[in-house]
Amino acid sequence: MTPPRTASALRYAYGTNGLADLRLEDALGLLADLGYAGVGLTLDHMHLDPLAPRLPARTAEVGRALARHGLTATVETGARYVLDARRKHHPTLLDPDAEARTARTDLLLKAVRVAADLGAHAVHCFSGPLPTGTAPDTGWTRLADGIGTVLDAAGAAGVPVAVEPEPGHLLADLTGFHRLRTALGSPELLGVTLDIGHCQCLEPRPPADCVREAAPWLRHVQIEDMRRGDHTHLPFGDGEIDFPPVLAALREADYDGLVTVELPRDSHAGPSRAADSLAFLTAAEAEAAPPARQGTLPQEEIPC
Repeated sequence: MTPPRTASALRYAYGTNGLADLRLEDALGLLADLGYAGVGLTLDHMHLDPLAPRLPARTAEVGRALARHGLTATVETGARYVLDARRKHHPTLLDPDAEARTARTDLLLKAVRVAADLGAHAVHCFSGPLPTGTAPDTGWTRLADGIGTVLDAAGAAGVPVAVEPEPGHLLADLTGFHRLRTALGSPELLGVTLDIGHCQCLEPRPPADCVREAAPWLRHVQIEDMRRGDHTHLPFGDGEIDFPPVLAALREADYDGLVTVELPRDSHAGPSRAADSLAFLTAAEAEAAPPARQGTLPQEEIPC
């Protein structure tokens, strides 16, 4: 039997890219036992390999495992070498080679189908860096074309697509997200994956303000600690972020998706990081909660 979840207004998840040394079934069992509400499922060779045979059947097995453990999911597509064994995160939707762009698009289309089959609340994706020698306008056109194709499939499946602003990428910040959204005609299913650490790293506003700005388009949230100007995902407490205001802003926005811990470099300590992260976040959320209102006595019981 799955234990009761930790009392919280927000729904916390942990990314499987930070549990790469665990079998997926073991990772899901761990997260359920710790009290997580969900999992950020990265499609990769060690868990749900999007390029291996029998993807629909294997997806169904994962769906049954999620149900057994009482977990929900978001589908992540940030596996480092799933498409190219020698180049990290390649190819991208910006690649000069049309066939390479198609390979990334096909991965995202598979992710949409997996998300639909799992009942996941969003599919995450990113732009990639602008290739050397490529004009920015050309990069934005390629990105819009690729995301547009994915949105067509997402619309048929009813799955939101959440683009993540990523430091060093063409779409690096919230301004970039709005540029893409506007270019595509502000489609309802296109939202943003807001990574709280990335806000600390490069956005001009504090992370809590970024949450408020992005609130209408929030489809997924990733969270970890980080320092200004340093794109290193850190365990909570090792960076500079003040988390209670961030969590308060998410609650004020009535965000009901997953808040997924993103520690991809910490798989060597995955189980302990997952435990410590949930304890930190629930304590920070309790600190962020407004004080309970004092009860009002009925009129006839008000003392003289």
